[in-house]
Amino acid sequence: MAMSDPVLNTHHIAHSRPQQRPFFAILLKVIAALAFTLMAATVKYAGTGVLSNPAPVGQLVFFRSFFALLPVLLWLSYARPLSAAFATKNLSGHLKRGLIGSCGMFCGFAGLMLLPLPDATAISFAAPLLSVVLAHFLLKEVVRVYRWTAVLIGFVGVIIMLLPHLSLGGQSTTSGLGAMFGLGGALCAAFAMIEVRRLTATEHTAAIVVYFSLFTTVMSLFSYPLGYIWPEYAWFTPQPMDFLILGSVGFLGGIGQILLTQSYKFADASVVAPFDYTSMIWALLIGWFAFSNVPDPLVLIGAAIVISSGIFVILRERALGIERKRQRKAGTGRAL
Repeated sequence: MAMSDPVLNTHHIAHSRPQQRPFFAILLKVIAALAFTLMAATVKYAGTGVLSNPAPVGQLVFFRSFFALLPVLLWLSYARPLSAAFATKNLSGHLKRGLIGSCGMFCGFAGLMLLPLPDATAISFAAPLLSVVLAHFLLKEVVRVYRWTAVLIGFVGVIIMLLPHLSLGGQSTTSGLGAMFGLGGALCAAFAMIEVRRLTATEHTAAIVVYFSLFTTVMSLFSYPLGYIWPEYAWFTPQPMDFLILGSVGFLGGIGQILLTQSYKFADASVVAPFDYTSMIWALLIGWFAFSNVPDPLVLIGAAIVISSGIFVILRERALGIERKRQRKAGTGRAL
């Protein structure tokens, strides 16, 4: 969830699912959360001036997208025919998902540059709650009182998280701008979740992953000319150590995506998904040890509320899924 890509096609995964191994699936999901958090930390590290030149967001997005393709394509060539990664019946859907995902990645990385790592991670947890609202309005999905209540409580948590960054007497304008970028990234991620749900009707998991990285790589190149207008956004030629750090952003993202996808092969989504929130634990630990980040207590309180709401939504989805299956067997088909 946090800083990850919502590109799983659990329908396709379920058809080829091996024997259920829930503890192994949870372990994969926790390691995936660690990989994505390390990726986010590396993005932040690259923006702190440790490279030979400051890395603009556009160049970071390029390395995140392009170098993620390397481990993903290697994995796909081993796990299934590589042709599955490029077969598509909905190229326009991939393009739309790529546009939204690119905007989300730009906003998310900009937020990481301006916020402490735990704060940026916590704000990204708003995405699943926003996706419930978007699913209701865009997919006409029925959302009943339990999920609406959870979403509203979750939004209260989001507001609490934002307060330290938006209060007039508190944080700087930079912090407030970072919070807005983070929230914009969460909104884009929610839209991306909706587009992925549409794509899964015809597209394979491999195609969704690969086309997203391809389109995001291309989108990042459009930021290159900005350097001629605003020098602070100019791309630079990385030195060997710079290249290693920037390349690791994409490599960690690709590894995280593989582990994320594999975790859903060994257990149901309702079992695995709540462990996405372990990324907050990783963010707190890495933020403290690597950047000396100590989050504001309000951020932690708000994050706890948002996480609780998100887990309730996941469990509610599980209950509704079981009820739908029961009704299909009974032949009623009543909408929930």
